Amino acid sequence: MAYQTADARKQFDRWSFSYDFDPLQLFFFRPAHQMLLQALDNADQRILDIGCGTCAFAARVLESFPDTHVWGVDLSDGMLRRCQKRRLAAQGRLQLVQADSARLPFKDNSFDAITCTHSFHHYPCQELAVAEMHRVLRTGGKLLIIDGDRDRTWGHLLFDVLVVFFEGPVRHLTSRGFRDLYQNAGFEKVFQRRRHGPLPFLLTCGRATKSTPPARRAA
Repeated sequence: MAYQTADARKQFDRWSFSYDFDPLQLFFFRPAHQMLLQALDNADQRILDIGCGTCAFAARVLESFPDTHVWGVDLSDGMLRRCQKRRLAAQGRLQLVQADSARLPFKDNSFDAITCTHSFHHYPCQELAVAEMHRVLRTGGKLLIIDGDRDRTWGHLLFDVLVVFFEGPVRHLTSRGFRDLYQNAGFEKVFQRRRHGPLPFLLTCGRATKSTPPARRAA
């Protein structure tokens, strides 16, 4: 049976009770957050964090970049309820939205950067999600997705066998799969960085290109 959006919502609602205390925060999520922070800069003043969880990463972004505002999107009501203390502490710089990654409730060209950390394999409509990310990014805006690196033997066993056994038929892409997905959606300057070790992950970064409508001829 195919993995559905409802499956992802149920899993993250259950996980929300223990999410901030999970050992994965220290050994998997925080190193990924650090890699993302290194890929951002002061020009990224409007950031959309998709699959924001309890907004631990959003809080680190706001601390590192004092002029930045973050919009956190998550499908899980349970996760978003546990963001409230961080939202209040952000004093208006953190907005929370419950939404599906495949139907983002934002206007075109709204953001300078989009981040997504270790949730992309839960998205049933990955092509549509990346198309939506491209739509809401400005021209030249960054898309930064981190997910498990399943290219090598250990990564394949970890993410395609063990994770699937516990979480259901989620889909981790290969590095080639991510590059193709970005390029097909209209991203250029695509590059990737790996973190090796017992919990390997892959960052894929690209810049959004937008077609320019033809100029009107003078009457």
